[in-house]
Amino acid sequence: MAKTLRVIVPPHPLIAHWLTMLRHVGTPPSLYRTALEELGRWLTYEALRDWLPHRREEVQTALELTEGTVIETGVPLLAVPSLPGGLMLWEGARQVLPHAELCLGGLPETIEANAGLVLLIDQISDGEELVGLMEELVSKGVESRRLRVISALTASPGLKRLGETFPELTIHTACIDEELNADGQISPGIGNTSQRLQIRTAPST
Repeated sequence: MAKTLRVIVPPHPLIAHWLTMLRHVGTPPSLYRTALEELGRWLTYEALRDWLPHRREEVQTALELTEGTVIETGVPLLAVPSLPGGLMLWEGARQVLPHAELCLGGLPETIEANAGLVLLIDQISDGEELVGLMEELVSKGVESRRLRVISALTASPGLKRLGETFPELTIHTACIDEELNADGQISPGIGNTSQRLQIRTAPST
C-alpha cells in the first residue's frame, strides 16, 4: 500500500473561530497573537489523541482500588517551534504539553532514540522550511512516525511537496488553502505573521 501524507483538519468550531480571527485584516496584533495561541492549544490537543505515550495504572481512590491512565513522562517530548510565529503556537500548546522540553533556535545536537517531537510552524506555504527541517531530522535518525506537525494554516503546493518527500508525516492544521499568490504567500491566507504580530526580525546574512 502506498504511503500518503496525513493532513488532519479537525472539524471543531473553536478552531474555525480562531482561524477566522487570523484571517480578518482588522484583527489587532494582541488578538492575532491570542488566535495563534488558541490554535496551538486546540490543534495540539487533537494531535495527541492517538499519539501521546501512556499506560494503565492502578490508583487508590477514597473508597477502593481502580484503574486509570497516566502519561508516560519518562518518554522525552521535544517542542520545536519555527520563529517567530511558531513560538505563539507553542504558548498555547504548552498548556497540553506540560512535560515537553522547548527547543529554541533549531534542533538540539542530540535527540534521544525514543523521543517524540512536536514541530510548530505558523504557516506551511511552499513547504521549503519544513522540508529543510525534516531533512535535518532524518540525518539525526528521527523517523516521521515520531513526529507531529502543528500549523495554523497550510497550502496545497507545500503539502504536495511534503507528500512527495515525506509521505509518512502527519500534520494537524486549521485549514488547507489551495493557492499561493505571485509573492509565494498563501491565498486567501492569514497575512504575514511577523508583520501582523508587529515583530521586527533581523535581516538574514
